[in-house]
Order: sequence, then structure tokens, then C-alpha cells
Amino acid sequence: MELAVITSLFPSPPRPREGIFALERCRAFAERGHGVHVIQPVPHAPPLLARGARGDFRRMPRRQVEGRLSISRPRYWHWPGAGLSNARRFARAALASLKRRGPAVRAVLLDYAWPAALATAELQRLGKPVLIGGRGSDILAVAEDAALAPWLRRALASADGRLAVSRDLCERMDTLAGAPGTRLLANGIDRSRFFPGDRGAARRRLGLDARAPLVLVVGHLIARKDPLRALAAFAAGAPAAGRLVFLGRGELEPELRRAIARADLSGRVELRPETAPGELGDWYRAADLLLLTSHREGRPNVVLEALACATPVLATAVGGTPELLADLPECLAPDGEAGAIGARLADLLRSPPEAARLLGAAAGFSWERCARELEEMIEAAVARAAERRSER
Repeated sequence: MELAVITSLFPSPPRPREGIFALERCRAFAERGHGVHVIQPVPHAPPLLARGARGDFRRMPRRQVEGRLSISRPRYWHWPGAGLSNARRFARAALASLKRRGPAVRAVLLDYAWPAALATAELQRLGKPVLIGGRGSDILAVAEDAALAPWLRRALASADGRLAVSRDLCERMDTLAGAPGTRLLANGIDRSRFFPGDRGAARRRLGLDARAPLVLVVGHLIARKDPLRALAAFAAGAPAAGRLVFLGRGELEPELRRAIARADLSGRVELRPETAPGELGDWYRAADLLLLTSHREGRPNVVLEALACATPVLATAVGGTPELLADLPECLAPDGEAGAIGARLADLLRSPPEAARLLGAAAGFSWERCARELEEMIEAAVARAAERRSER
């Protein structure tokens, strides 16, 4: 089977962790003997504008090949504030790239629903079954935008299949589509990278203090992740010897640095860029606690990865996160003020859950299972599309 995947989030040399879940799913699907062509349109970045994020876009290779997995990154013009017209240009670039693949593509997965959903109608006119996948903000944030929500609703209602990474998100997509039918397709865990290990050895490899309690935050420094609340919770609940490390970057980094200085925490808090996937497992193994203070989530992979390393987690009870931590209620914090989260953080550092309970919460998640279930969903969508055409 030849599957095309259109997405705005996918790892690249400048951003190795961005959309890593999409890469793992595609790899696992390709390992089942399928061809996978990923199309990730990225904004044009002329040399004079290639700073910051646009510099990353410019450095992203236009084509990559990895076994049965190929990646194309066509360019499109992206203008600040032009949400709907940017989405249309994204969709046109993706469609032009897909058409160059010819008729071999059997189905198309819009893996990160927005802005890829705008390609739905044209893909179906081309006779391609379309599945739309929801990850989190690609559904939740877009549904709150009056200019974009109607387009997303139409695409979801007409898709040949819908899937999402959490039950919470499945319900939201069903509501937007006006009918049930969204299926849960949980992410997996790369067990070759995320597994329990000796904390001291991991700290030595990373050059970290062997004794200081370490709280870890992994993810983009953006508003919905609320790194400022993570900082305040650490300040409220961590012991005096505790350290906090942020792994990630984003638009809130300057504000976060100022907040660290104002709180006189520069000697205890460190900001590092996102780490290579191969090193992240050691960070989890080195940490005493993973802290996630998001206001909105799908089913965060960082929680699964930490649990698979037997690292305790403290996460706000939003989106699909409570589904992952249902058997670890002490690891859930209310989506509220930092002081309450800090109090829970202090409790977990003093008395962490047993490793067996943490590992048990991550049991059953695998990329092989994810790929097998995706295969079934694609076959169902192909059958549904054929039935729809026969009724015309």
C-alpha cells in the first residue's frame, strides 16, 4: 500500500523533536511493508528573512528518503496573521506535491488536522480516500477560531475516516463533525530509547549533579504549555537544593529568562534547547520528576516516555492526560494556580510512586500496535470511499 501523509509537524535536522510522534508512526507503518510519502509544506524563507524560525525552515531539506519512507517539503508563502489564506496556500502546495506522486497513492492521512484539512475536498475529487487525524491544538485551538472552525467542521464531516490520539479528542471531533465515528489511535513508545535505568549513570553521562533533586520540563516554550507556571510551581514546591531544567525553545523563552532572574533562580534553573531523540531517554532517567503544566493537550508523548523510564510525572489534568494517568491519581494536578501544583510537586519528590506502577501505566503502548490499527482504519476508509462513489 502507498500512503501519503500531509502534516505541518514532522522532525527535521533543525527541529529533531518536532512531531517526533508522526515520524515514529510512519516508520512503524512502513515497517509493515507499506510505502509512506510524507508531505510537509513549510514557509518560504528568503535569505534576508531567514532568522529564527524562518532560518529553521530554510535549513529543512526539500527531500529525504529513509527506506520505504520519503519526505517532501514544498515551500509556500506564509504571511503573519493571514490564517485562512495561509492554510489554503499550505493545502495547494501539498496537493501539487501529491499529484507528482501519480496514481499509486491509495489513501491520504491528514496527520495533523489543520491546516491539512483544507485539502480534503480536492483529494476526494481526485479519488483519494481521506483520513483526518487529531493531535490536540490542531483541533481544539482551530475549533475556537470563528474564521477557521467552519472549514474544519466541513472537512471532518466529509472525511472517509477520523482518528485521534485520545478519547477526549475523539469526542470533540465527533461533536465538530456532527456524527460519531472518530476512532482512538494511541501513540506508541520507542522502547529502544525509553526504558528504566540507573539514575546516577544517566546523570554522569549528561554531566549533572549526582545528588540534587532534578525536575524536568520537556516541550515548546509556548503559552499553552505554560512554562512560566512550571517555573512558579518549582519555586513553590521544590527543595532548596532542587534544580529545574527546561528542554525546548519557543516564543516565551525571553519572558521565561526574565522571570527566572526576577525570582533569583538563575543558579537553580537551566534552559537548554530541545535535545536529540537519542539523548532524551537519559534525561528522563536522570530526572526525579517530569513536570507538565499545559492548559491544553492531546495525549502528551512526554508523559508516556517518562513513565516508560520509570520516572514520576506531575501533569495538569487536561485533555487526554488523565487517560494516561488514570492509575496514578497522585500524578495529576488541577489546571489551576502554581501554588497548588507546587504542593503536589513537593509531595511527589518526597514520596514518588513505585516504579512498577509507573511502568504499568505505560504498558501496552507500542508503535507496532499503532501501525497495525492504522492499517485497519485505512482499509475501512478505502471501503467507505468506494461505497460513497458507488452511491453517486
